[in-house]
Amino acid sequence: MLRGLLGESMVARAARAGLVSIRTVDLRDFARDRRRTVDGRPYSGGPGMLMRPDVWYEAVETCLGKVVKVERVEKVVKVVLATPAGTPYTQRMAEEFSRCEHLIFLCGHYEGIDERVRRLVTDEVSMGDFVLTGGEIPVAAMIDSTVRLLPGVLGGGAAATAHESFGADGLLEAPQYTRPPVYRGMAVPDVLVNGDHAKTEAWRRRQAIDLTSRRRPDLLEMGGTYAAGDPALD
Repeated sequence: MLRGLLGESMVARAARAGLVSIRTVDLRDFARDRRRTVDGRPYSGGPGMLMRPDVWYEAVETCLGKVVKVERVEKVVKVVLATPAGTPYTQRMAEEFSRCEHLIFLCGHYEGIDERVRRLVTDEVSMGDFVLTGGEIPVAAMIDSTVRLLPGVLGGGAAATAHESFGADGLLEAPQYTRPPVYRGMAVPDVLVNGDHAKTEAWRRRQAIDLTSRRRPDLLEMGGTYAAGDPALD
């Protein structure tokens, strides 16, 4: 699944350009029986199967190139577990991940993972209040959102991500338009075609605040740089 998702578009281009190195690790390579078993029945009973701790520890140790002690690994390395019990994923996390030298993502499966595996983990992350059959899709989303922030991945440099949704100001991005100027009676706002950059920026700021207040008021409550006295509202 991951090879397909990560072998396309900007992530694939970044890898080909040497801006990022991505590899997938098959847990079954660390199994010790002929059936390459990576799961077992939970103690005390219960539905489903749990992923074994031994295969996870050996896989992570291999990725790190050393034996992992039962303690947190270095800050430049993050071991990230995709789990419904994790902290909700945000753009701030993507920015933090993009500054790391080495990220190891754990894709859970079955009923869950043996609790001892969490001793390896530096970050537990959730994509939302829902449950999937595995961690591949959340991990692919985290990789994509992280890689696009690396220098040189997107055209336009730092400006490409400076004013997008969930940026430093905590707002959703303002509406955007392209040609034709009028389509089926719908015209591009005059402020965007009159060449006045100051008025354009003020319009975009007002639109971003309005859109965020209507669709994601929680973002305003969380902080950001928005304030009732923002000059863009004048």
